[in-house]
Amino acid sequence: MLNVAVVGSGPSGVYTAQGLVQQSSTPEVRVDVLDRLPCPYGLVRYGVAPDHEKIKSLQNNLRTVLEDERVRFLGGVEIGPGGLPAARLRELYHAVVYCVGAATDRHLGIPGEELPGSWSATEFVSWYSAHPDVTADGFVRGARSAVVIGVGNVAVDVTRMLARGAAELGLTDMPQPALTALAASEVTEVHMVGRRGPSQARFTTKELRELGGLPDTQVGVQAAELALDPAYLDPSGLPAAARRNVEVLRGWAAAPAPDAARRVRLRFFLRPVELLASGGRVGAVRFERTVPDGAGGVRGTGQYEDIAAELVLRSVGYRGVPLEGLPFDAARGTVPHLAGRVIRDGAVAPGEYVAGWIKRGPTGVIGTNRPCAKETVTSLLADAPALVRRPVPGDPLAALRATGTAPVEWAGWQAIERAEAELGASLGRGVVKLPDWASLLAAARAQRT
Repeated sequence: MLNVAVVGSGPSGVYTAQGLVQQSSTPEVRVDVLDRLPCPYGLVRYGVAPDHEKIKSLQNNLRTVLEDERVRFLGGVEIGPGGLPAARLRELYHAVVYCVGAATDRHLGIPGEELPGSWSATEFVSWYSAHPDVTADGFVRGARSAVVIGVGNVAVDVTRMLARGAAELGLTDMPQPALTALAASEVTEVHMVGRRGPSQARFTTKELRELGGLPDTQVGVQAAELALDPAYLDPSGLPAAARRNVEVLRGWAAAPAPDAARRVRLRFFLRPVELLASGGRVGAVRFERTVPDGAGGVRGTGQYEDIAAELVLRSVGYRGVPLEGLPFDAARGTVPHLAGRVIRDGAVAPGEYVAGWIKRGPTGVIGTNRPCAKETVTSLLADAPALVRRPVPGDPLAALRATGTAPVEWAGWQAIERAEAELGASLGRGVVKLPDWASLLAAARAQRT
């Protein structure tokens, strides 16, 4: 029996577990999927926008893996400082695969970034997705105009959430406090700003088009600004996805601007250089106009524009953080590895593996985690004959409990699901997420009584 711990229950962790139990070679494999949260699914639960039901339905596929009799979900298990030491976890299993993602966001590194009213998009997404670590709730309070810095899919998501009406958001699983705050929001103008041109934007065409379908919302672009991008003027050499984006933007640039209660402005070739204060909080963002430098980047022109905003959300990427007991490449924000095998002091560390963003960096879409996990699983299974020679406890769960850890098992997660369904019914909505640690753990404990 090969006992494997997978740390992290997002797509990369679940795909790793799936690859391990579906392999046809010997030995037989048993996988414990550990997560510090009491709920599984990682960013599928806490990162996918609540109005994206089709993507969120991926949870059904992940559920099938976690319900396999050879797989066990153990939530509420912290690995590292304040929890189970990584070295002890390694003693309990033949192999440990770390699938912990990229836990923090990148900063702009400009003056005023820490002003009240300036947040990361990650914080905002976590709030409206009911991540239990979130304590802030004043995102939209007192704001009439918002600036979203970045032109990727997350930037589009937060822009859409700011512009959506309460009636549409009420149909989602958004936690009630976030729904109440967004329903009362006075934000009527949202600027989504990129430092490069439209042909280099990272959003998908599907996400982009969704902005144009928002009720009572006008989407605006500036034709002259778009034309600064040579590839916008002649998109024939662009990849198909970028060409489709350009086509959508061309249509918006040519269409008359309808009257609407809310406005979304897509801006390009503007680089943030400072957040300006007003009344002790952010009041505007100063941008420098950029132009293509001929080498795929941009250069500043020395011309500046201020965009008023009482809410600023930066969406400029994620970054991995060091893990206790594992080597870390600070420049890349990843754990050094060879085909998923952790490299420590220049040599492979037996029984230690990585998959997902902590392995390759925060790139790709959910599906990208499949081949990434497959590579790691292939390496682990090739090492299995040597790994199983080391004795480990017959059932690691008993040893975990002996350390004072009280994992939330699958029945506890099912109890959380029931509690969220009951909460939604009491509010006249569908399923509504529980927004904090206390309510999640209380619901999980209810299955034991």
